[in-house]
Parts: sequence; structure tokens; C-alpha cells
Amino acid sequence: MPKVTKKTLNCRGRLVSLETPVVMGILNITPDSFFAGSRIPLEKTVEIAQKMLADGATFLDVGGYSTRPGAADISPTEEADRVLPVIEAILKSFPHALISVDTFRASVARQTVESGAAIINDVSGGTLDQAMFETVSSLDVPYVLMHMRGTPATMQSMTAYQNLVTDVIDELAVRLTELRALGQKDIILDPGFGFAKTPAQNFLLLNQLESFGLFDEPMLVGLSRKSTIWKTLDISANEALNGTTVLNTIALTKGASILRVHDVREAIETVKLTQQLTFF
Repeated sequence: MPKVTKKTLNCRGRLVSLETPVVMGILNITPDSFFAGSRIPLEKTVEIAQKMLADGATFLDVGGYSTRPGAADISPTEEADRVLPVIEAILKSFPHALISVDTFRASVARQTVESGAAIINDVSGGTLDQAMFETVSSLDVPYVLMHMRGTPATMQSMTAYQNLVTDVIDELAVRLTELRALGQKDIILDPGFGFAKTPAQNFLLLNQLESFGLFDEPMLVGLSRKSTIWKTLDISANEALNGTTVLNTIALTKGASILRVHDVREAIETVKLTQQLTFF
């Protein structure tokens, strides 16, 4: 199986090993996430977090801004107001939980890290807030650098590539160089499935996922219940768990270090089974 050179993350002084792939559970604190099952009311968040941690999640990814096409725009203040109470509630019950925050706004990133978040997961790769790179590098937390073009509202009209995989690699490389120049230590790459990419392009990207190993950085893959699965199978997002498992299995064999998922137990089982391939 493909190997990643960098196999650890420093999360607030705690060294997290990626020698074996890990799972990040999704906690969407939004009323309009594309998958209804992940729209979690505040009062149930701690309960869901407890189950995800018990099922084996290494990280909990808290998001207060829906990036699905057509989702309503909200202010940084409203976004922070959604996620900060969740971070505080989870850490009060589970002080050792490692919380990732799904945000593209530097101000929200700073507030959440100050409240105890351990990772910033930026779907825009720093393109939607010019202060993000300097902010996250000053906060000294791992940063997920995802590939996207445009904004959540315009990204699906920006899917023209000369060579998909090469173009995504080149665009990530530019951002990666900027981050490294600022002294950012831990960087996780995310090729951005579904963001400025058609379903066919997502499959092409997955088929050549091992190409991203040239960066020697850990790779996060987020395919959970996405439209690429349910549109291809002509089902709903609620029925897309089996398809998610299939694509996550492929991603693991091609070098993914972190699976970002709605269904933690099933993803953990996928990791355990896929890891058996390394013994042969």
C-alpha cells in the first residue's frame, strides 16, 4: 500500500500517529447540510460526540457553515455563535477530545482554537480569507489544505481543467509553498472531492489518488455520502453508506491517512479490514 512520509500530527502538544489511518467524525451544526442525518441540534451534540468517540473517532470535525451548493450565507459572527458552544460543551464532557473546525474564516479559526479546537479544516485552502494562512500558522495547529475553486455558491461552474489531477496538484502546490514559507508545521492535504469537480472528475481523482503522495504530507479524504455516490447509484444520501464504504476502501489503498465521515463505526471497520492487506 502507498506510504506517507509524515506520519504524526502535533495536536495541542499531543502527538497523533497516522501510521494506521484514522477517522474524523462529522458534526454539522447547520440547519441545511446536504445530508439530513448530520444536521445535529446543539442539545444532542455531546451525545453524538460521545458515540463517535466510543466508535473510534480520532477527531471530531465541527462545522457551522454549510458549503453545499445553494446553502445560505451566514456572517462570521453567526458561524462562531454556532460552533463555540459546541466546542465548549464537548470539551467539558470529553477534555481529551481532538476537535477540528470546518471553517474558511480566519476570525472563526482563531476563536475556535482559543476555545480548545486542535485542527483547522479549511475547504477553501486559504482562498476565501487572505488572513487564514498567517492566522493558522500563528496558532500552531494542524491545518487541512483543501482544493477548491471559487466559492461554495460558484464552485460547480468552475470544473474546467486541462488535466484534472495535474491541475489540482499544481494549485495545491502553490498554496502549500505559501504555508510552508509562513512556518506552518503540520499540513494535511485534501483533494476536495465534490468541490469544483463533477462526479466523473471525482472518480478520476480517486483513481489517481496515489499521485498526491509526491507531497509527503498526510491526506484527508471526504467522500462520505456525497452526491457522486448517490447520483451514480440513483439513490438518496440516506442510502449512500454502502457506497461510501466502497470508495473509502479504495481511498485507503491509495494512501489516505484520514477518512472524514458521517458514520464512524463503519469507517473504523473499513480501516481495520483494509489494514489486513499490509500483511501480505
